[in-house]
Amino acid sequence: METKPPLPPFTAETAAQKVRMAEDAWNTRDPDRVVQVYTEDTRWRNRAEFPVGREQVRGFLQRKWARELDYRLIKELWAFTGNRIAVRFAYEWHDDSGQWFRSYGNENWEFNEQGFMQRRFASINDLPIAAPDRKFHWPLGRRPDDHPSLGDLGL
Repeated sequence: METKPPLPPFTAETAAQKVRMAEDAWNTRDPDRVVQVYTEDTRWRNRAEFPVGREQVRGFLQRKWARELDYRLIKELWAFTGNRIAVRFAYEWHDDSGQWFRSYGNENWEFNEQGFMQRRFASINDLPIAAPDRKFHWPLGRRPDDHPSLGDLGL
């Protein structure tokens, strides 16, 4: 049976590793890659959308990244226990009119024994920002290891 290490039960080290792996995957903005870490029957709540299963999640992500342009994300471990991880995050993006936003949120994740995410609950708020107020300036893709964290940025 396929696994997606690190596996639960999580330690501080493995939970932080799982969070960074998720951040790296989402920063690719590749729905086909991202959905591979979720169970076939994954259940989500993301704002007002409730996708179920990898195919619905793939469609959700395709729509998301078609609308949220130049997306850059930072995730931070908040808490963990057993097979669950709580994350806080912020990401910056702009719409097709050029308006920039910083979206803040929290996620609760639940994993199966093989390390696949089976449930994801996200609460997100969008704040319009001016381009000079942006804080996430790395080239599109993976956040560099030496880039400040959310805490370092005061977010």
